[in-house]
Amino acid sequence: MLKNPIPKVTNQLQYRAIGIIYGKFNPQDTQQLNRGFLTDNKGEKIETVVLGKALSLLKKHIDLKKSYYWIVYPKNKSTQNLHLQVVGIWDPYQLNHFPNDSSKTNFSKLLEELELIDNYFSVRGELVFVNAQKKEFVIKIYSSSKQKIKNKNFKLVIKGELSLELLNSFISLDVIRDGNSLKLLKYEVIEKNLSKNN
Repeated sequence: MLKNPIPKVTNQLQYRAIGIIYGKFNPQDTQQLNRGFLTDNKGEKIETVVLGKALSLLKKHIDLKKSYYWIVYPKNKSTQNLHLQVVGIWDPYQLNHFPNDSSKTNFSKLLEELELIDNYFSVRGELVFVNAQKKEFVIKIYSSSKQKIKNKNFKLVIKGELSLELLNSFISLDVIRDGNSLKLLKYEVIEKNLSKNN
């Protein structure tokens, strides 16, 4: 069974921002592996931190000279400064007990089977701001969908056009990373006017 790096949604109103990027992780300091840069296959660098569980994987299984598929949470303050948090590494063979010789495997084909591509992000949250002039918008994402705790949310700025009529709606977005920007591919409105319903 091939494990999907971006699991299917379990709840219609499930908040999330998760993606997959192929690249090499370069720690800022060999003594402190949790901070550094992810360099993609075009040589573009993105500031990155490695979170707890992924850090032990990194220490035990990862050859820092090689590229891997990294499962990441995106964060940004504008469309120009993407920051990533690594939560996992997608290697169906080495890390998932998938019997095969991974040297012969085309991972991008496996990703396609899962309807995913490199630099793809799944973003689900509430549309809170639209800037029609700049062609960008802001999605608010709660870390826990059960309780909307004020400090447990963050906002993502995404390039693309959405109608002002969709403000406060819960939207599911397919997003692609382009350099340090996140760009809208397509979206689906899951529920309109969330704030009125809460």
